[in-house]
Amino acid sequence: MPTAPEYSDEAVENDYDKFAEAYAAENETSLNNAYYTRPVILDLAGDVAGRRILDAGCGAGPIFAGLRDQGAIMTGFDSSAKMVELARKRLGPDAALRVADLSAPLPYPDGAFDDVISALVLHYLEDWSAPLAEIRRVLRPGGRLILAVNHPFIFKLLYPEADYFATVQWSEEYTFDGEKAVLTFWHRPLHAMSDAFTAAGFRTVVISEPYPAPGARERFPDELAGKTAFLSFLFFVLEVV
Repeated sequence: MPTAPEYSDEAVENDYDKFAEAYAAENETSLNNAYYTRPVILDLAGDVAGRRILDAGCGAGPIFAGLRDQGAIMTGFDSSAKMVELARKRLGPDAALRVADLSAPLPYPDGAFDDVISALVLHYLEDWSAPLAEIRRVLRPGGRLILAVNHPFIFKLLYPEADYFATVQWSEEYTFDGEKAVLTFWHRPLHAMSDAFTAAGFRTVVISEPYPAPGARERFPDELAGKTAFLSFLFFVLEVV
């Protein structure tokens, strides 16, 4: 296990266009996504029938599809053109999809959405102030932001000698459907997340560290052996103040 994070100004950029198909294929049935992130997000969203929802960082579209199946009026974007292409194949030519970047002004009018979903996106960004401000802008008064990010404690487990309270960049190598890829994240402590939400005009309604979905232990006995919880990600529900 490493004792210090590998981060620098030259850290590898997350280029999902290079491994989009492998990533999408892996996550159809993976523990982290199919049995954790997606079911938790759908559960936190609750009854979405008729709600206008923006999937900010939609990837290949599995959460978009799940919410649409429950009656939501869905819009989505991703910074990866290849991911948007895969999402369009999955969701159909009429799906409201486009290439856009959460770190730039969003191409949607003020108050256009009841909810925004941001699943495993913000932890790629150093600055949260501008993205959160844009999300708040496109939400109606009282609208919700439902998000998942790397649990900050995972960073400390991986790098026990690192400064938990610093905001630092770190990279890890993964294998998606047999293809290797490097993802680069920004760690920040929990209080920094909370402070960013408050500064952007959100009220924290839910902080969740949930169990995996039913069936996960049977499908992934080795990964979950001896574990009573699975804390790779941290989930929030925020409301516009």
